[in-house]
Amino acid sequence: MAESREERLRSALNELVTRSAEVDAAAVVSMDGLVMASVLPNTLEEDRLGAMSAALLSLGERTSEELGRGELAQVFVEGNAGYVFLMAAGEDAVLTALVRKGSKLGLVLYDVKGAAKKIAEIIKAEFRIEYE
Repeated sequence: MAESREERLRSALNELVTRSAEVDAAAVVSMDGLVMASVLPNTLEEDRLGAMSAALLSLGERTSEELGRGELAQVFVEGNAGYVFLMAAGEDAVLTALVRKGSKLGLVLYDVKGAAKKIAEIIKAEFRIEYE
């Protein structure tokens, strides 16, 4: 039996969290804030993370465009206990990754970009299947 889209997305997220020990949690969120798949600790609410991701992405896109910086590539938030990366995963979703403080950000960013590309391919393949 073929894996569902959610299972394939969750598998990509698990691979990211396993490959990059600095990534504590990750989620794939639609542009309207719906969590499509996640690997989150019980202390985080999926719906809340989805809503905050959509809000940050929307604000980042508007800021980037209105200040003449072009199309948004990513949003990076630094807190005193760690980081939040939001990166486009195709045109229809965003990958949100929660990263530990003190991480080697270049390596983490490389892993997050790879995961975002894989997630975009999963979503695009699913879209083609639905509309062929």
